[in-house]
Amino acid sequence: MITIIYPYRNREENRVKRSLDSLTQQNNHNFKVIFVDYGSVFNIAETIKKLTQNYDFVTYLYSYHCHQPWSRAKAINIGLKHVNTPYVFVADVDMIFSHDFIEKLIHIQNPNQAVFFKVGFLDQKESVQIKPFFEYNISFFSQVGAKGLSLFPLKTLNEIHGFDEFLHFWGAEDEDVHNRLENAGYQSIFYDQEILMLHQWHITYRKAESKELSQDLRLTNISRINFEHLLANKREKRTVVNLKQWGRSISKIEHEVLENSIMPYFVGNKKESIDHFLFVTLPNFKGEVLNVIFQKDDFQDTLKYHVKKRLGKSVPRYYTLKEINDRVLLHLISFYNTHNYFYIIDNGLKSIQLKIKKD
Repeated sequence: MITIIYPYRNREENRVKRSLDSLTQQNNHNFKVIFVDYGSVFNIAETIKKLTQNYDFVTYLYSYHCHQPWSRAKAINIGLKHVNTPYVFVADVDMIFSHDFIEKLIHIQNPNQAVFFKVGFLDQKESVQIKPFFEYNISFFSQVGAKGLSLFPLKTLNEIHGFDEFLHFWGAEDEDVHNRLENAGYQSIFYDQEILMLHQWHITYRKAESKELSQDLRLTNISRINFEHLLANKREKRTVVNLKQWGRSISKIEHEVLENSIMPYFVGNKKESIDHFLFVTLPNFKGEVLNVIFQKDDFQDTLKYHVKKRLGKSVPRYYTLKEINDRVLLHLISFYNTHNYFYIIDNGLKSIQLKIKKD
C-alpha cells in the first residue's frame, strides 16, 4: 500500500478532477490519497471537499491556514502526520497519471532510496483536453533538477522531520529534502526510463510575483531567499530541521480564537515604529492575541511634510506598505511559522492587519 499526498490551496475544481480521475484508472488500486487543503477560502474548500467525496480512496483534510502565506512544505508535513503506509508519494494537483503509475511505484520502492520522476509538461490548450494518457501532446520534459514529485520511504522522512517549514511561497523544498536525505545516508534516484505523469499548465509563481502590494500574499525575492536557505542546509550538511515541531495543522477552534480577538491597535509606517514593533513589541509580547494594523501616517501626505522634505529639513522616514509587508512576512516565516496567525491586506491596499496568538 502506498499513500499519495496532495498539497492544495485554491486551485480550480476541473484541474483537481482531471488528476483524481486519472487515479481511478489505475491497474493497481493498492493506494490511498491524503488531500491536504492548506487554507483555501471557504467556498472553494467546500467545493473541493464535495469533489473528493466522489473518490473512495481520498481522505480530505482542511487546515485553517487561510490567512497565512502558502507553504507546500508545511502542507506536505501535515499530510505526513496522517500516513501509516511504508511508502508515500508526494504529488501535485496538476498531475495526470498513467494507468500503470501505482504499479511502477510498487515495483521500484526501496527502503534506502527516494525516487523523483521525469514529467511531461502540457501547454495551456492541451491541459484541458480529456484523452488517453499516451495521446497527449507533450510540450517539454522536466530535467534532473526538478524533484517535486517523489516517492519516499515514510521512515526516512520522519527521521529528518519532513520538509523544511521555513520554506514558503515558491521553491527549494523539494531539492532540499532530497539533499538532506542524502546527508542522512540515503540515495536519491532520478527515474527517467518512461513518462508516468503529465503536468497540467498553470502560470508560474515567478511570473505572478510582483513588486507591488497585493491582497494575494507576495514576498519580494522569496525564491532567492529560499535558495539561499537551501544552500545553507547543504553547506552545513543538515539532515534534521523543524526542531520545535512540524506537521502542525490549525483547527477551527484555533482559527476562531483569532477571528474573535480584541480590537486592534494601530502602528504607522515610520521606520522606527515598524522596526520597534518587529524587534521589541512582537518578540516580547506575552498576552493571548496580539492584534495590530499597519497603516500610512497621515502626516506623510501633508503639504508641510513635502515642503520640509524638499527644503532638506528633518522629517520622519517612512517605509512603504510593500516594504512593511516584506519585513513582517519575512519575520513571520522565519521566527513565528509554528504560531497561529492571520495576515490580511485590506481590499483597498491601505493597511495590513496581523493577528498572532502568543502564549
